[in-house]
Amino acid sequence: MLKATGSFVKPLFIAGSLAVIGGFTDCLAQTKKDRKDGYVSIFDGKTLKGWDGDTAYWRVENGTLTGEIRPDRLLKTNSFIIWRGGSPQDFEFKGEFKITGAGNSGINYRSEQLTDIPFALRGYQADIDGQNRYTGQNYEERRRTTLAYRGQKTRIKPYDGAASPEAVREKVSKNAWTGMEVVGSLGSSDSLKTFIKQEDWNTFHLIIKGNHLRHYINGVLMSEVIDEDAVNGRQKGLLGVQVHVGPPMQVQYRNLMLKQLPVQKELTKSQP
Repeated sequence: MLKATGSFVKPLFIAGSLAVIGGFTDCLAQTKKDRKDGYVSIFDGKTLKGWDGDTAYWRVENGTLTGEIRPDRLLKTNSFIIWRGGSPQDFEFKGEFKITGAGNSGINYRSEQLTDIPFALRGYQADIDGQNRYTGQNYEERRRTTLAYRGQKTRIKPYDGAASPEAVREKVSKNAWTGMEVVGSLGSSDSLKTFIKQEDWNTFHLIIKGNHLRHYINGVLMSEVIDEDAVNGRQKGLLGVQVHVGPPMQVQYRNLMLKQLPVQKELTKSQP
């Protein structure tokens, strides 16, 4: 019986190893193609070189940028690890992420760093969570909140109020921006959710041009925003990824590739 079991383990082990090697080879081939297409790797998979964050929550593990909240290290405020290689304006950003079921994270872009809270960013975010309730939506951290739920194409109307944080906050209702107008559908949130794998690797692709913001997961467009709010919208800023206040969790990112684009001078207008 033991001999028979052993005879089955070896082929299964070899098959599993070949699958891992095959996946790694595919990843290398894709990375080479991305570089040929003008993408640059912004994470070396070995160190935190070029990144700035609280190492109590961020580290490199098995080639991934890993954020973790442990029971003995809970967070009081959301904490980002920030790329220090520049402030991208128009760009495409792609990579992969995996998050545990209780996790909450996001990819911030065109953001500004706060001075009164450590490693906090304010700005646009491609939302990610372990239950995939929000993954793919556009959420503006610490400003206008939800700009597009998953499945929505939205127009953010021009803003004519006071620019103070208090005045802006008054325009938020039920964690969504009241100046958000839904102008199209990309599919229902539930149908798009079926394209997102839970507690497994997913790809993301952000295409950010002028005021036109598109979030893709696994090659599927999840949300699209045309931001005509010149007061609150941002044309450039910092890039970073988040661990969110909440229960113990882990999120991992890998194969982070950035392609900066020529600046789009004319703003996109939503179609009637």
